[in-house]
Amino acid sequence: MKLDSLSLDSYAALPQRERRLIATGVVGAALLLILGVLWPLDRSVAHTQERLAKKRVDLSWMQGVAPELATAPPLPIASGESLLVVIDRSAREAGLASALATEPAGPGSVSVRLQKAPFDNLIAWLARLAQQNGVSVETATFEKADAAGLVNAALVLHSG
Repeated sequence: MKLDSLSLDSYAALPQRERRLIATGVVGAALLLILGVLWPLDRSVAHTQERLAKKRVDLSWMQGVAPELATAPPLPIASGESLLVVIDRSAREAGLASALATEPAGPGSVSVRLQKAPFDNLIAWLARLAQQNGVSVETATFEKADAAGLVNAALVLHSG
């Protein structure tokens, strides 16, 4: 039988056994389409809609808490590490360890000197110290170093 001769008349002309085989194939293909494609797709869409609803609830909560967090003071160092350890570790992470010299400057304060430190790295490091550890800058003096983009800095940092 040719593909272009498929019609209800040609189907009716088939022997009973072949009609049953075709009907079973059509039902099997329909089940495969429903169970293999449409049902998983529907479950995926439902799961995504649930996740979206949860994310919207989280977003509304975050928007409600944001003003309170924006006005809150920075958190003190919560890890239990001393200010010297936090400064040394974070300076190494920022690539400033070779330019760094520290010494205690009083209770909760550390005097920091940096020689020929990249200015951009230095500012990013100070911002991370403030955001992640609640370290603030009490005093800062910057001087231009020999090369462009490098500075010598004297800082006094305070925790809390």
